[in-house]
Amino acid sequence: MKDETKCLHSGYSPKNGEPAVMPIVQSTTYRFDTTERIGELFDMPTAPMYSRFANPTVDAVEQKIADLEGGVGAMCTSSGQAASLLSILNLCKAGDSFISTSTIYGGTVNLFAVTLKRFGIECIFVDAEASEEELDQAFKENTRAVFGETLANPALAVLDIEKFAKVAHKHKVPLIIDNTFATPILCKPFEFGADIVVHSTSKYMDGHALQVGGVIVDSGNFDWTNGNFPEFTEPDDSYHGVIYTRDFGKMAYIIKARMQLMRDFGCFPAAHSAFLLNLGLETLPVRMKQYCENALKVAKFFKASDKIEEVHYAALEGDKYYERAKKYLPNGTCGVITIVIKGGKANAVKFMDGLKLASNEVHVADIRTCVLHPASATHRQLTEEQLVACGINPGMIRFSVGLENVDDILADIKQSLDLV
Repeated sequence: MKDETKCLHSGYSPKNGEPAVMPIVQSTTYRFDTTERIGELFDMPTAPMYSRFANPTVDAVEQKIADLEGGVGAMCTSSGQAASLLSILNLCKAGDSFISTSTIYGGTVNLFAVTLKRFGIECIFVDAEASEEELDQAFKENTRAVFGETLANPALAVLDIEKFAKVAHKHKVPLIIDNTFATPILCKPFEFGADIVVHSTSKYMDGHALQVGGVIVDSGNFDWTNGNFPEFTEPDDSYHGVIYTRDFGKMAYIIKARMQLMRDFGCFPAAHSAFLLNLGLETLPVRMKQYCENALKVAKFFKASDKIEEVHYAALEGDKYYERAKKYLPNGTCGVITIVIKGGKANAVKFMDGLKLASNEVHVADIRTCVLHPASATHRQLTEEQLVACGINPGMIRFSVGLENVDDILADIKQSLDLV
């Protein structure tokens, strides 16, 4: 099936007389005929037994997202941050390290640089434009993964996924890609060598600002038996001696994440949240097409304004990442634009506060146009050096183009720019 069809039909196939729309299974637990059957599920989790780590409604959404990304399995989480966290903890323990590009979401920078450091896990930040030789030099004996974003938030840098995959695989570690802004409609990282994909499903996948959630998708392509990951090839004493590569094959990574980490951390989404997410997924291809069409017109408008110092939008001809975007994102680069307004923070705030249609809010990738000042919001906790590394300028504004009529969006921008 094509993506448009998958968004409507993957994950849930009603049988004769069953609900046409995926139902909400609002239950924490499930009944079984025998004690033996429950024991079997603890050995081989093939069906839901408790909604801290499995639920039929959530399972259907997981199957849909895995199908869209081209993976063997997926695990939904309570937030995008939880997805990023578990994707690393599934590979790293105290004393290990991993590599990440510096141009990533500010919350993820803090998670990696501060919180995981407290867990004894080191994040080695690298320039996303570093050469293969420079990336090679960043690796240590204890490096267990590489992390990057397809489209960096908010710098909108397009990652050279194939380069990072090549270097990661040379060192026998997986590449994890945050594909939130692109979604599987615009980019499928597995096709370029990525091994694990994470999303904040709160963004375009949901699209309506209704639920906070995340997801981890396993490609099933990485060789966990290469000697670097004994926790996949040796018995797990916390789970009856399961050996993940032996017992689950290509799904070793995602099953281990569920059986170990979701079991212990319990950051599982509610069934109702998954239901709302599914409604967003059903219209994702249609919405992504319109986001891209609207955003390109808005980007061109900003580019023509003498009050705008910089416009970052990879689909805009002349953008630094224009050629790379044609390779990785040939059908568009989402609805988010980054601009730098002349006059720094003061004018940025004046422009944002003057908008009437667009909302000033802590969100992005909504059906409604919204704006944010990264330096004083999402990246507020970062040092000046970290802001520079993330590509954040004091006059920078993240402009998330919605699905309103684009002429109305442009009129709102014009009247607010007139105030600056």
